[in-house]
Amino acid sequence: MGNPTGFMTHTRELEPDRDPKERIKDWDEFHEHLPENKLKEQGSRCMDCGVPFCQTGQVIGGMTAGCPINNLIPEWNDLIYKGLWKEALERLHKTNNFPEFTGRVCPAPCEGSCVLGINEPAVTIKTIECTIVDKGFEKGWIVAEPPKTRTGKKVAVIGSGPAGLSCAAQLNKAGHTVTVFERDDRIGGLLMYGIPNPHLDKDIIDRRVNILSEEGIEFVTGVEVGKDLESKELIDKNDAVVICTGATIPRDLPIEGREHNGIHFAMEFLKANTKSLLDSNLEDGNYITAKDKDVIVLGGGDTGTDCVATSVRHGCKSLLQFEILPKPPLERAEDNPWPQWPRVYTLSYGQEEAMSVFGDDPREYQVMTKKFVGDEEGNVKELHTIQIEWKKDKDGRMAFDEVPGTEKVWPADLVLLALGFLGPEQPLLSQLAVETDNRSNAKAEYGKYVTNVDKVFAAGDARRGQSLVVWAINEGREAARECDKFLMGYSNLP
Repeated sequence: MGNPTGFMTHTRELEPDRDPKERIKDWDEFHEHLPENKLKEQGSRCMDCGVPFCQTGQVIGGMTAGCPINNLIPEWNDLIYKGLWKEALERLHKTNNFPEFTGRVCPAPCEGSCVLGINEPAVTIKTIECTIVDKGFEKGWIVAEPPKTRTGKKVAVIGSGPAGLSCAAQLNKAGHTVTVFERDDRIGGLLMYGIPNPHLDKDIIDRRVNILSEEGIEFVTGVEVGKDLESKELIDKNDAVVICTGATIPRDLPIEGREHNGIHFAMEFLKANTKSLLDSNLEDGNYITAKDKDVIVLGGGDTGTDCVATSVRHGCKSLLQFEILPKPPLERAEDNPWPQWPRVYTLSYGQEEAMSVFGDDPREYQVMTKKFVGDEEGNVKELHTIQIEWKKDKDGRMAFDEVPGTEKVWPADLVLLALGFLGPEQPLLSQLAVETDNRSNAKAEYGKYVTNVDKVFAAGDARRGQSLVVWAINEGREAARECDKFLMGYSNLP
């Protein structure tokens, strides 16, 4: 620890964001970097505590606490305090294949478990991580490093999201010949089409994919395994197959009026927008527009926030976001102690942007949608809701009651369902005869990733269900290690 009193002499600072009123005029990233002297100060706030909970990566109270990929956070914090940026980058890449992704889109459970966060604002870990890797690209330190020898073993990875990419990167590093199959026209999975450009610029994904290609990984786009390519043929032609297809079945809201036009799953909305943006700068019109519409987003998570940000950029007439849960407190509640993920009120980038246009946070809490109402042409025009009240039932579980007299009707031309995901799509798993668990995920033990089908592995959201990008990278890396053991009898992969 280079500065033992850094946490006492310096306060927490985050990277500056572009002004919301300005950034909603374009599709560029909204974050900027702190100057180097400020980053050094922030790095010095890390206490190098005896037990760095920030890098533990565990689930406490049903939520992630600490970093699932066990980033060596105190080490690279100290290195940037000392100005050793290249050494910091080397430590960062020891555990994380893609810090330029996690440094932008990860919710930073590491910060929620920072020991300093017990009684002071946590270290700005995510900001430091992103700056280290961006400086690495800027300085030309990050280049292709193909393996010196090849094993002669061939592995197919199905899916090119964070689990598939990290798995492929590690297997290629071990010397295997890796082919990644992606059904979309671009590599990246939900990183590419599920997260808007202001949150994660797609050039950043392409930059890393190009390096992986130079290292010897083959990427095949526009091919859906099980449909365009028989899964049996894939197994026959490879020594191992790793399923990293994600959990892409969206949760629906099957209530009265769901059949009306103008009600879409969030991913329909986000994917079409990003594809049109990349294909034609939105000039082809092949997307669902929110322009001049009364928009209601159902769901309060990150995907809902991305829908809010996209709708604002389209120029929507009004915008609301309904959340069924209560509004979080400003500070940790007694039943949410450190090092759990802090369930506290935060203002994400999308809500900031909505406030810059409409004046208020668009979120309404404890709202349950009862039905959709359409016009004579079958287009949605209204959304009917009621307020709910949460309480514990006789078994101690949280349940809710509707509050009489709180019924309300809201105008809505466009409704976006951001209610989470149920699990992986089943046709591929069925065709491969892969057993599933009671949540429809590919059945494979965590840490082993072996399915019931010989030489077939599963990792990421396809195995664990909807989760964080860091868990996807964690599972992709670990599945690569287990696959390497299967192929070679041992593994030197971490």
